[in-house]
Amino acid sequence: MSTSLATMKLIRYAVAYVFIFSGLMKLLNAETANHFLGLGLPYPDRMLHLVIMLEIGCGVLILLNKCVRTAAIPLIAIIIAAILITKLPILNTGLLDFAFNARLDIVMLILLLILYNRNR
Repeated sequence: MSTSLATMKLIRYAVAYVFIFSGLMKLLNAETANHFLGLGLPYPDRMLHLVIMLEIGCGVLILLNKCVRTAAIPLIAIIIAAILITKLPILNTGLLDFAFNARLDIVMLILLLILYNRNR
């Protein structure tokens, strides 16, 4: 499958936008940070700061087209964890609810995999 440079640039911009603003919201918005802290993760404060740094830092690297493949790896891990921790439990209410609530996460995972595989 051939993907043009313009298409890859748009994918990079979309992925960077989502992750940079996700990290900024966790950093600047107490409600978003508290939601993250309430997920039941070990060492929630440290995990919050790590995720903020990775989302913003890797998002900026992808935006600037620097180390895209390397920057995609932690973001793939974050999005998979987000699906498993926050979206998978929704399957109990039905597949349609899960599909609707996980739509952005699934699209981001696909786009990250495209970036990872394209930058070999």
